[in-house]
Amino acid sequence: MSKKPRHLIKTIYTADPRAHVYNGKIYVFPSHDIDAGIPEDDTGAHFDMRDYHVYSMDDPEGDVIDHGVALDIKDVPWAKRQMWSNDVAHKDGTYYMYFPAKDDKDIFRIGVAISDKPEGPYKARPKPMNGSFSIDPSTFRDDDGTHYIYFGGIWGGQLQRYKTGRYEDNDALRGPEEPALCAKVARLSDDMLEFAEQPRDVVILDAYGNPLKTKDENRRFFEAAWMHKYNGKYYFSYSTGNTHLLCYATGDSPYGPFIYQGVVMTPVVGWTTHHSILEFKGKWYLFHHDSKLSGGKTWLRSMKIVELNYRQDGSIETIDGNADE
Repeated sequence: MSKKPRHLIKTIYTADPRAHVYNGKIYVFPSHDIDAGIPEDDTGAHFDMRDYHVYSMDDPEGDVIDHGVALDIKDVPWAKRQMWSNDVAHKDGTYYMYFPAKDDKDIFRIGVAISDKPEGPYKARPKPMNGSFSIDPSTFRDDDGTHYIYFGGIWGGQLQRYKTGRYEDNDALRGPEEPALCAKVARLSDDMLEFAEQPRDVVILDAYGNPLKTKDENRRFFEAAWMHKYNGKYYFSYSTGNTHLLCYATGDSPYGPFIYQGVVMTPVVGWTTHHSILEFKGKWYLFHHDSKLSGGKTWLRSMKIVELNYRQDGSIETIDGNADE
């Protein structure tokens, strides 16, 4: 395809695209933006998404099929509001959708919904995952078949409320010279329904082996954790949030630690972007979103695809987030 980005859907607003290859097709699992009429704030209250659609395409340049609503918040017994970024994993003929939502106490939890088809519909389990918290779950299947879940987001994603290891209704971040808050990772249980272990920190180090600090807002993790593997290396990519970059770090284990490497994508139109990285038929692609189609409204975003390229040393060529189609 062209090196220029392509908007995938223009009929509704879609964001946070997580893409996988299932049954020889590309399936994309985005969130569904709506204009809920809620004032914009740093907690993300204006992102009041209420359902998920699933999309598929035979190739990156092909037609995009909207399979309709795969899961609606009214069918999730424990969820009160704000179904943010989700992802779907596959094992033994069953598809598992992991999604965040706020419970009746306005605390984010992560739920699981199940289907026998990637496009759904999905049936939600009656309770969230035990010990789950924060937002942006994404899944990774390693070469040995082990599945991992990565998650977390600061500010509205509430990750800062767990900085002591347990929930506290305190949104203060760590001090500027302290190690930055980290995304979380856990191996999934054999039945894919729970954490198989206590979630661990996804530590990002600088070139000298020191954890990135809170003040390092151009490199530290904010949200949108994603894992992929290239030439035997683990690539952890993420958004820096308020500095609007997509960055990546590499390591030798799905648990890390990861050494910061650089920028995947420069800022887009809209507050920030959120992504996934996918290989399909020998080429690599970045799925992301921006707010161009809504005239810059940060809560009305549209998902896109653009080709991603590696240099000979395995580093990723930086993509211009504001490139025209």
